[in-house]
Formats: sequence, structure tokens, C-alpha cells
Amino acid sequence: MAEERSDLARVTLSVILTGALIAGAFWIVRPFLGAFIWATMIVVATWPILLWVERLLWGRRRLAAAVMCLALLGVLLVPLGVAIDAILRHADGFPELAARLVEVSLPPPPSWLAGVPVVGPYIAEGWHDLAGARASDIASDLRPYVRDAVEWVIHRAGGFAAVIVQFVVIVILAALLYANGETWAAWARRFGARLAEAQGERMVVLAGDAIRGVALGVVVTAVVQSLLGGLGFAIAGVPFAPVLTAVMFMLCVAQIGPVIVLAGGTTWVWFQFGSGWGAFLLLWSAVVGFLDNFLRPALIRRGADLPLPLIVGGVIGGLVSFGIVGIFIGPVILAVAFTLLDDWVRRP
Repeated sequence: MAEERSDLARVTLSVILTGALIAGAFWIVRPFLGAFIWATMIVVATWPILLWVERLLWGRRRLAAAVMCLALLGVLLVPLGVAIDAILRHADGFPELAARLVEVSLPPPPSWLAGVPVVGPYIAEGWHDLAGARASDIASDLRPYVRDAVEWVIHRAGGFAAVIVQFVVIVILAALLYANGETWAAWARRFGARLAEAQGERMVVLAGDAIRGVALGVVVTAVVQSLLGGLGFAIAGVPFAPVLTAVMFMLCVAQIGPVIVLAGGTTWVWFQFGSGWGAFLLLWSAVVGFLDNFLRPALIRRGADLPLPLIVGGVIGGLVSFGIVGIFIGPVILAVAFTLLDDWVRRP
């Protein structure tokens, strides 16, 4: 009996000390946990590109890792540089643009708008009030909202600096993972095997495929939509087209889409250059805006052989639950859970 009590006390103390050790380790690495998750997602998604760069650089892994990290830094620095350069090049035109905005006035609402059921009369009345108002009156009405927006931007300036610092940490962690990727992958597979033998190792591989498929669908779709939207702006003569292209890319990655920017540009073109160019950009914006409904599912399906509703639901649900990083975490969790459940149901 005394021996059983001794074993129970030993087991209890071992569990408590092990739990405390895990909690302490998690508390220490907690400031770097988000950056490590991002670095892991980026490395897993871009691993085939790293191997291709390594072959081009005579099999030198460290040189290939350096090139990949420079490319990651370029993702942050190039859009910022393009935006700053565009602002500086158009700085002389700001007074003229402000004067043109003051002179802009809305045309009267079309006659058919008031006939739209339920909301038509209210929209037509509001349009009529805006068309008859002077720019100074509109500016005075918007002044409180503009002041609040400026205060919000100033308040968030420190957060933007923290995001830049975190991005640098992500690049450093990604460099470490790039340099020893095979070792980390083998460790993850062994960890999965220790948890659930062959099925656990399969879960690790499935998680990697899901990350790569989502990255392929989200990033490539964002690049295509933003470039096409920027091309339409450049053709129609919208100012600050490079800056708006960068904004559309960020909105596409965040799963908001480019429709907000495209709608604003289309409205500006419609009032500045007439209905011809406005109709062209409206049609172009409609094609670009709905492109992700077809391109993204096809790319995700190509990267990960999983049910499409599962992956799309994981992307949307993960974004709502975990933020931007949830775009990758959501599909991974759903893919692993679905596969485990499917294997259990099919087991004889």
C-alpha cells in the first residue's frame, strides 16, 4: 500500500512539474509565437520555391535562404517604396487636385431611381441633396469624421511600427527554418508518429499540403486581382494607380477584396471622364471583383486534395476567429479534423 502511494505521489508530481515546465516555456516564447506561426506558414508555402532557387545557386542552401529572405523583405519594402515614390512625384499636383475636388458636383439623380421599390425615394432624395449642396457645406459636415480618422491614424502609428518589427522577426525566423527545413520537417513527422503512429505522420503531411494550397490560392489570386485592377486604373487614367494597386493587394490578402478600391476609382472616372470610360472601368471592375470566386478555389484545390467547401470554410472561419493568420490555420485545423473523422468512420 505504501509503495502504491509512493508511485501515485511520484506520478502526480511528475505531471505537475511537466505541466509547469510546458506552461513556463510557453510563457517565455509567447511574444514570438505569432511570428513563429507566420514564419512556419511562409516557409511551408514557399518551400518548393526555395528548392528551385537552391538549384539555380549551385546547391547552396544558405545563399538560397538569403535570397528568399530578401524577397520577403521586398514584399514589405517594395510596396512602401512605390507608394512613397508615387506620393512624392504627385506632390506638386495636390493643390490642383484639391481645387478640382472643390469644384466637383454631382449631377441630378436619374429619373428611374425614385421608382425603385422601398429604397428608391430615399436614395433619390439623398442624391438630390448632395447634388445641390456646395463643396464647402459637404466639407464642414465631414470635418468631424475626418478629425476622428486622423486621430485614429495617429493612435495606430505605434502599432504600425510594431508590425514592421514583427515582420523583421518573421524574416529572421524564416531564415532559420529555411536553413534547416529538412531537419524541422523530420522532427515534426516524428512528433506526429509519436502521437498517433502512421496516422499522426500523415496528419503532419496533410497540414503542410493544406498550408501550401491555401497560400497558392490566396496569394496568387491577390496578385492577379491587384495587377488587373491596377492595369484598369492605369488605362483609365486614375491617379496614384501604383498606390491603389498595393492597397488592393493587401485587401485581397485580408479576404476583403478589391471591390472597395475599384468602386471608388470607377466613380471618380465616371465623373471626370464621362460615361464611356466609366462604363469601361465598371465592366473591368466587375470582372476583376468576381475573379476570385473562380480562380482561388481552383488554385486551392490544386494545392490540397481536400473538399473545396472544407477549405473555403476554413479560410473564412479562420479569418474571423484568428485574424489574418487564420487564413492558414483555419483550413489546417479543419483538414486534420475532417481526415481523422473520415478515417474513424471508414475504419471497419
